[in-house]
Amino acid sequence: MRQGKHGSGKSGDATRGRGKHRRKSRAATATYKAACAVVAAGALVSCLAVAPPGRDPGPLGGAEPGPKHPSTTWFGAFLESDDRGVERIGELEKWLGGADLRVGHTYLPGETWGDIEGRAEFLGSWARWRRQREDRLFVLNVPMQAHNEAGVSDNGVRRLLRQGQEGRFDEHFRKLAERLVALNIPDTVVVLGWEMNGTTYTHRCGPDPEAWKAYWRRAVAAMRSVPGQKFRFDFAPSRGRDAVPWTECYPGDDVVDVIGMDSYDQPPGQSFDEEVKEPYGLQQHVDFAAAHKKEISYPEWGLFRNGDNPEYMRRMLEWMDAHKPLYNTITDYCPHGVWQCGANPQAARVYRSVLFGRTDPTPVPTPVPTPKPPVVPPVTPPVTPPVTPPVVPPVTPPVTPPAPTPAVPPAVPPVKPPTNPQPTQPPANCQPMDLGPWIEYWLGGKLCLRFDWYSRSR
Repeated sequence: MRQGKHGSGKSGDATRGRGKHRRKSRAATATYKAACAVVAAGALVSCLAVAPPGRDPGPLGGAEPGPKHPSTTWFGAFLESDDRGVERIGELEKWLGGADLRVGHTYLPGETWGDIEGRAEFLGSWARWRRQREDRLFVLNVPMQAHNEAGVSDNGVRRLLRQGQEGRFDEHFRKLAERLVALNIPDTVVVLGWEMNGTTYTHRCGPDPEAWKAYWRRAVAAMRSVPGQKFRFDFAPSRGRDAVPWTECYPGDDVVDVIGMDSYDQPPGQSFDEEVKEPYGLQQHVDFAAAHKKEISYPEWGLFRNGDNPEYMRRMLEWMDAHKPLYNTITDYCPHGVWQCGANPQAARVYRSVLFGRTDPTPVPTPVPTPKPPVVPPVTPPVTPPVTPPVVPPVTPPVTPPAPTPAVPPAVPPVKPPTNPQPTQPPANCQPMDLGPWIEYWLGGKLCLRFDWYSRSR
């Protein structure tokens, strides 16, 4: 969490929320049970009791669940650093009507280098949660210095940064990478040296930005040198200028995969539009990431200096809907949260209505549409002016006289042979031959063969 940033140079508040993201078990339990009374302007103001984890603060007040925001597909909450943070994910899902929290978020302690190397007993439950499903994301904030909240002076920070620049701490980051790979969570999103533009942490950038950038590059190189790693490194300043413009700390595109921003509702009286437009604010963050072709994230966000502010909650959710971060995780304890903090019922109602029952399926690649052939307009043939043919005088074909019609002989009536021809007497000295009536008709009578025909031929 944002320990000292809550009381950084913007507000001048001397009471800083140190150690919030690594609250010890007893402190956390006390937070759930405590009520407080504060004297303000002579009036007694009672703090709302905090709802303990797992206790449903009530229905949505009769309101229908709000619209589902696409950008909240990869969302979660910081609930606690240790095993309790894993256990409470399921309880928060129930409060959200069975919503699917896909992002688990915790912080490595920053007291010793042994903490930063990632103890197996600390990371084990988070690793098991991540491995249960492929469509989950594990986000781990990693300090860049031991004694990270010890109030080290600028001169002390400067000396440490230069040691880091020289490679003095490379081995610690290499051991952390080996631990994450061994736990089979090699795709962890590593939020390295977060809120470096503030004054809270020993790993801050302001005392020597050039040395800080060189140190970041060495830490990333050490972690990437471990076989099997698939880490993504998230550069996450706090919103606004703070102690130093966060752009002066940016270490380079080759060692940054995601550009995040921690954005709480502060300082007092500032509207959400001002949070967007202020120098190094939400809009500049989005523009800077786009110019560097990087995804954005919101590792920490929530209520703060302006109390129970439903307008901030609504506008922040709409902002993430519009700009589609890789992930977002609300800081869910007082004064920032909505489930483990009963002091913000109006903002809690807004948050719950937007995310209630959200169970998006595992995202699938967007199918590439089949390109359609271009529409070719019909080709209109050129208009050719009509060609007038030359006038040719008509050719009169020669007149062929008709062929003479052959004369038709007069019709001759058919000649019928006499049915009963009269017999004639043959001449003497011959023998008549019977040739039939038809032939005898045409011969004019019977044919008679002379007896002496053979003597005449001699």
